[in-house]
Amino acid sequence: MTAHDVEYIELYASDQKTTVDYFVSSFGFTEAARASADGKDSVLLRQGGVQLVIASGPATAAFLAEHGDGIADIAFACEDAATTAAGALAAGGRSYGAGGAGAPVVSGFGAVRHTLVQRPAGTAPKLPGDRPWVAGATAGTGAGVPELRALDHVAVCLDAGTLHDVVRYYLDGFGFDQFYSEYVAVGEQAMDSIVVRSPSGGITFTIIEPDVTKKPGQIDEFLKRNGGGGAQHLAFLVDEIVPAVLEFQHRGVEFLQTPDTYYDVLADRIPRLEAEIADLRKTNVLADRDEWGYLLQLFTRSPFERRTLFFELIQRQGAQGFGSSNIRALYEAVERARSVAP
Repeated sequence: MTAHDVEYIELYASDQKTTVDYFVSSFGFTEAARASADGKDSVLLRQGGVQLVIASGPATAAFLAEHGDGIADIAFACEDAATTAAGALAAGGRSYGAGGAGAPVVSGFGAVRHTLVQRPAGTAPKLPGDRPWVAGATAGTGAGVPELRALDHVAVCLDAGTLHDVVRYYLDGFGFDQFYSEYVAVGEQAMDSIVVRSPSGGITFTIIEPDVTKKPGQIDEFLKRNGGGGAQHLAFLVDEIVPAVLEFQHRGVEFLQTPDTYYDVLADRIPRLEAEIADLRKTNVLADRDEWGYLLQLFTRSPFERRTLFFELIQRQGAQGFGSSNIRALYEAVERARSVAP
């Protein structure tokens, strides 16, 4: 049995209040519950189809010291959690025992783990069963906020030389499929990337490693700041990206800037977008296409001190994959932010 969806993302935060406030005030998440147990204080946040757990406390201290604020657990929803765990272990994964309600916990990539939650496909997520939640503490500013319909994908950065082993782990251990692969060179820097996806389509990882025969770049810097491999960004799926960017900017989200010259050739590259170019230019939104359609995307600046984890908004108009322009746009956008960072 394979994992079919992301149940929740658990983010360890050095300043829980500031992090919760960021998601609530800027992205319109709503606080659904709180829990305190085993040296960890947790806040459960929801927005549309995305469920985040923001955790702090002594149990998170070692992770935070080594990696800074970031994702510690990507929980998978499974039809049969025990069978999924057995498959992961047979593929070389490590067991971290069982969390609350007996949910198995297995290794993922870098320091990220996967809690395996038993939930049939097609049913709604519930409160994570591994801690004593006090529900009903609804607080937020979600009214009128563009909905984050789903977690479109997670971008993963790995140490050089580990990409293919990690990909094989997800193929063999969780039954994922290899969806796409690309070698991307940008200037004197380059990276290898492979996209893996669950058969349900509910879980997608874009997994990246730097080419160490080229000059160091932003992937190398992420690995240094993060203390090794980890989740680089979360991509949130939205229906209409232009109004979403404008609203989230108004709420305080900082997005990366795009050179104005990018839009001078966009109509030639994607003719169907000609009527929208003025709005895309105004909001710095990037565009890409594949054989099925096109997509629009924009990346945020990291709100965290080490500038590791950041976020993406993505609108899909038929596009199913990650073309070379899409991957290169991410790389170049982060390079621009890196060049002006203090």
